[in-house]
Amino acid sequence: MRTLQKGTVLSQLFERALGLHRAGRFAEAGRLYADILRVLPADFNTRHMLGVTRYQQGRHAEALELIGGALKLEPRSPQALANYGLVLGALRRFDEAVASFDRSLALVPENADTLNKRGNALRELGRAADALASYNAALKLMPHHADALNNRGVVLRDMGRLPEALASIAASLAVKPGFPPALNNRGNVLRDLKRSEEALASYERAIQLDPHYAEALSNRGAALRDLQRLAEALASFDEALALEPHHAEVLLHRGVVLREMRRLEESLASLDAVIAAQPDHAEAFYQRGHTLQLLHRPTEAAASFERAIALNPGHAHATGGLAGAALQACDWTRMAKAWERLQSGRAIVPPLTMLGYSDDEGLHHACAMRYLRDRLGKPPQRPRGGAAWRHDRIRLAYLSTDFKEHATAFLAVELFKCHDRSRFEVHGLSIGPDDGSPMRSRLEQSFDQFHDLQSVSDRGVAELVHRLEVDILVDLNGHTFGYRPEILAFHAAPVQVNYLGYPGTMGADFMDYIIADPVVLPRDRQPFYAEKIVHLPDCYQVNDASRCSGGAVPSRADCGLPAKGFVFCCFNNHWKITPPLFDVWMRLLEAMPDSCLWLLADNDAARANLCREAEARGIAPQRLVFAGRVAPGDHLARHRHADLFLDTLPYNAHTTASDALWMGLPLITCMGEAFAGRVAASLLRAAGLGELVTRGLEEYHTLALRLAREPALLRACRERLGDRAALSLFDTGRFRRNIEAAYVKMQAIALAGEAPYGFAVEAQAV
Repeated sequence: MRTLQKGTVLSQLFERALGLHRAGRFAEAGRLYADILRVLPADFNTRHMLGVTRYQQGRHAEALELIGGALKLEPRSPQALANYGLVLGALRRFDEAVASFDRSLALVPENADTLNKRGNALRELGRAADALASYNAALKLMPHHADALNNRGVVLRDMGRLPEALASIAASLAVKPGFPPALNNRGNVLRDLKRSEEALASYERAIQLDPHYAEALSNRGAALRDLQRLAEALASFDEALALEPHHAEVLLHRGVVLREMRRLEESLASLDAVIAAQPDHAEAFYQRGHTLQLLHRPTEAAASFERAIALNPGHAHATGGLAGAALQACDWTRMAKAWERLQSGRAIVPPLTMLGYSDDEGLHHACAMRYLRDRLGKPPQRPRGGAAWRHDRIRLAYLSTDFKEHATAFLAVELFKCHDRSRFEVHGLSIGPDDGSPMRSRLEQSFDQFHDLQSVSDRGVAELVHRLEVDILVDLNGHTFGYRPEILAFHAAPVQVNYLGYPGTMGADFMDYIIADPVVLPRDRQPFYAEKIVHLPDCYQVNDASRCSGGAVPSRADCGLPAKGFVFCCFNNHWKITPPLFDVWMRLLEAMPDSCLWLLADNDAARANLCREAEARGIAPQRLVFAGRVAPGDHLARHRHADLFLDTLPYNAHTTASDALWMGLPLITCMGEAFAGRVAASLLRAAGLGELVTRGLEEYHTLALRLAREPALLRACRERLGDRAALSLFDTGRFRRNIEAAYVKMQAIALAGEAPYGFAVEAQAV
């Protein structure tokens, strides 16, 4: 075997190549190494170093062949074995990489660099404890090994040992202050600790030191997203993609941020790009499903969630996504399959989705707790102590994503305006978008102070609540779209209340009360609620007695309704329509040949599925009439063409029921077991029509048919709805006095230093 001889021309050429290599001029060094190998193909050092150069150029297959060839020449070279392991790791052949590192360490056991690299391969294999042992062994030999300290921090983070992880990375930075990977990893741990502002600063420092650090740019985007700085987050992801255009994780995060910015088509394109690059990327299919849902394409969304499950059967959230998409599409076959998976108890399901499947409040409670535990992890540190404030007027703040043209706003806007300002100072905390609507303007004028906090971080919102010395913080969202429970988890207000937006428990120990009434939430349901139950004397749902009754009434033809015949209607979202209820509806249409069922148009998939299900039950699909989306006033006006509103179960009409009753349209409901399925019963009783509450689907069918066949009976119901001023349901002043009495009691309990407890409010006099 011919090898380089010291002092020869080839030896000098090798030294020159080595110098270029050390200077980072890999292409030039590689050409010289290759020239030498053409003369001396069996030279170990040249073959080994050319392999290392190819690895550093990202030409991993060539590197593996070259270093493998060098090892055939010198099988017991510790350095070549270590570098061979490094290349195997780059090719994601981690088991073989560990074996190569072990062979190297068998020859030279006390090599900190090799132990560090071995730890990296073990971590990639998911063997966190073994990886930690390897890093610890490296650090025992070399306590100030910056790379090993940093990597040790990474694996400690994987193990959930975040304080130790942060300490290890800090030790790495103490050795090597300008070490971008350690700064990046420090940011990751700080994000896990919900310290997003500090994380952002750490990423910024890493990028300042290495402007082409794509991973740090991506992580900076994630921290900016945590802080609700979505436009800046998107810009950071785009910077990362300019460096690595096909980086799957960056494209994934970009797609999520675009969805949160409601740029849905762009979101879908970004997520599709992930799948084009990595067709087996389960998380991309999962996130794509959510974007498709918001695009009202639930059938495609369901298929995307199913693909995520096929790729990763243990995906914690994909089953919940599938369950929601199946509901949205009225795809009852998929719903049945999803329900089987939901009952396993392993899936993390959005609590609102669970309300559409079951009226078991024990299940709702468990679902909400599991969902929050997954989302929040360790609760954030509170920005203050727990003592109540003392003010001349109670400082009351309403928190919502929906201070815009939204059902919650339509119900509550007059309450915000008419609160007794001699006793209350009222703040609106908006964490959702400004839609520029007249409702938004009306809302802004209804509060003493209105705060637009959409782009403020969770901690920032909590700190504002603290600075304002808010006494009672009322969350109007619960587990609905855009909910930011992290704000409430800081418990910045002494009293925190769940009201109106979500008909169920939030499953959170940081919520003190839920405002309800004896119908929607009987006292015996307390074991299934994290919040203490507060009963208002009439109905828990506020209504705006000043709203209009719609504009000009369109013709039946304009509404797509037949010229004559009885009109059953249900303007609930389609996801509330379940097979047992639909069976009853079809029986009603069969019994009333000239009737039709008027539904609110939602999405094409649901429409097609409902028409198909009607036909399967012997009802012509044409008898289902779908009302398009129109302005709120126009929607109210067209109620005048409906004869009877048919409620849904297990999730009732809520705002849609108030709309119907406000317009004098009788509604029939079936009392459910859970809050969401008892709202219409509460509304009807407050409207003086308690006899339209039924206790089972057969009773529901019988009463609906009787009302349809006896015009005088139905007319009498309409007449009783005619005098709105006489109905407690639409008496905003009466409601305001009652809910204020509840707030006063909550404040008194807090000032007395007592733990929250349930109570009932007596009807307040004028």
